[in-house]
This record gives sequence, structure tokens and C-alpha cells, in this order.
Amino acid sequence: MSPVSEVLAVNDTLPIRTSSPVHSGKVRSVYWLTEADSARLVAQRGYPAGPGARLGIMVISDRLSAFDCIWHAEGGLHGVPGKGAALNAIASYWFRCFTDAGLAPNHILEVPHPLVWIVQRARPVAIEAIARQYITGSMWRAYERGEREFCGIQLPAGLRRDQRLPELLVTPSTKGILTGIPGVPAADDVNVSSAQIREHADRFQFASPDDVDTCDRLLREGFSLISAQLAEKGLLLVDTKFEFGYVSAEDGADRLIYMDEVGTPDSSRLWDAAAYREGRVVESSKETFRQSLLARVEDPAVLLDKDRMPERQVLARDTVLPRALFDEVSATYTGLAERITGEALPRSDDPRRDILDVLGGDAFRLVD
Repeated sequence: MSPVSEVLAVNDTLPIRTSSPVHSGKVRSVYWLTEADSARLVAQRGYPAGPGARLGIMVISDRLSAFDCIWHAEGGLHGVPGKGAALNAIASYWFRCFTDAGLAPNHILEVPHPLVWIVQRARPVAIEAIARQYITGSMWRAYERGEREFCGIQLPAGLRRDQRLPELLVTPSTKGILTGIPGVPAADDVNVSSAQIREHADRFQFASPDDVDTCDRLLREGFSLISAQLAEKGLLLVDTKFEFGYVSAEDGADRLIYMDEVGTPDSSRLWDAAAYREGRVVESSKETFRQSLLARVEDPAVLLDKDRMPERQVLARDTVLPRALFDEVSATYTGLAERITGEALPRSDDPRRDILDVLGGDAFRLVD
């Protein structure tokens, strides 16, 4: 099997019947279905969605994103074999665990293929939050420069790099550009405090200030659940990103849900627990690839400075990485998926064909 043929690098050109242009992100693309197809699937498949719910087909690619750019390797390899299926498997697993634990539902209605989610369209709140148990990465770099306040929380002096924090630290940031909020610049990805979010809950697109507290609780309980399970598997959950939104429940009421993904090596840092006890940090996440890029490029400051994004994009376009580096990422992602879920990761030699066979079949009838 050729690694190139089994990689799904382009995921926004599938002939799926839609009601609007395909929304394509760095890794996932979403095909928003027509009203008729949405209603038909809710009725036929028994999805727990409210009247008039709009559904989407979310297709994950095997593309490798880091520093907000897409990277490629020699031999025409524009993705990492198994990466998309691994991400979907891990996120789906944690979402199921959250539901089983009575925390909150999520936007996934069905997983008809390892690279595909059928989702209910949600109204996202305008923040995302990283829960941090250790001081590392960008937070450590800021702390080392003398910063002590993060999202309204004061950290003590004398912390060491990669040290466990005295308590779980939640650092929210804006998702999209928000205007008219005192103390919050009109820019994307601006750090904000919990107090600011509560005071201006409606501007952050929460239905009520109480839902801000609910999100904080769901975030902390979700982090605790993932952390406890990973500890049993010899891994430390260093940090992970959470996103929330609202969907229409079967009774027509708005319901707060988890969305996007959680607990994956794309959205989290995972360390080997035994190595950490010995004083070493051994990554089991995309951070290893990020560090390899920083060590490989001539001017790593380009990758760390958001104001140099045009240079960064050119660098990613013109840099052909060794295939061995992508193979390492593949081993990390697929190994983690099987370690976390306890199941073998399904693979395909032609994922695009398989996706079309599933979505075009009698069960879904979504391919024109």
C-alpha cells in the first residue's frame, strides 16, 4: 500500500449535496446539508436533534497543521497516514466518555466512516479555552519573560519549566473578532478572564451568565476524566483545548454541548508519566513535530511570531520535510489512538472512494 494513496489530503471536493459552500479548515471540512436531507436523516436515523436541526458531514483530512500552516513531505506526501482516523477515534472516544459520565452531549450524531462525522450544526460560543495542568510551551515562554498574570489569574514566582501548576489553570481566549467589550481588543485569539466573560456573557454568545459557569464546570470535569484515564495508561494530560456551543434538543430547547474535538494529540499535550517522574519530558503529541520544525528551520522566530504569518506560509509552502518525520507522526497518532481506545485503528487504501461508497449508499443517499 502506498502511503500517498492512503492519505486523504483534499477533503473539500467530495460530491456531497449541500445547501451552502463547503467550510474548509486546516484539517476538517464541513458539508452543510440541505433542509430536506437534514430532516430525512433525523427521521430515518433517529438522531436526537430538535425540529429544523441542520446537519453537516464533517470530513477530516490527514493534513498536518502546525503553527497555523500545512506541511508536506518528500515523495508528494501531503498528509500523515492514519492521522485523520486517529484524531476522529480519540475525540469520539472522549466525547462518548463525557456522555456516559453525564457531563454533556456533543455535536456528533453518527460516525459512518473513520474519517467522517455526521454532526448537528451548533451555535458556538465565542471563546475557546485551554485547561493547563503544567507550565510549558507558550505559557512558560511568557512566564520566563516576567509575565505573572494569565487571563486574570496570578501565578506565583519561582515556578520551573514543565512544573505541575498549583491548580488547574483555565485560559480562555476569544474565538473570532468581538467588538464593544471593555478591555478586549477587537482581534481574534485574545486572552480574556472568566470575570470578563461573565460580565459580558451575551457578547461572548452565551445564553446566560449561568452557562459561563456551566462551561467552566464541564471543562474541569472533562479534563479530570481524561486525565484520570490517561494516568492509567501511563500518560500525563498536560493541557487540552475545549470548545462549546448550543444545539436544539429534541424538545426544541437550546442545549449546551461540547464541540470541535478534545483530548487529541492535535489539541492537547501528552507526556510519558514514567519519564516525567525521572525528570524527563517525553512528548506523545504534535508538540514533538512542532519542536522538530523549530530545530530544522533557519529562523525559528518566524514560526513563533504571529505578525510574520506571510513569511511563515511561504516557509511551509517551500519546505519539503523528510518522509521519516511524517512516519514518526503517524506512529505517534495511530499508537495513541489504539492505546486510548483499546481498539485497532481502521485503515484504507483509498479513503475517498470508501467515504463516497458509504455516503452514497442507501443508508444516507447524500452523494449526487
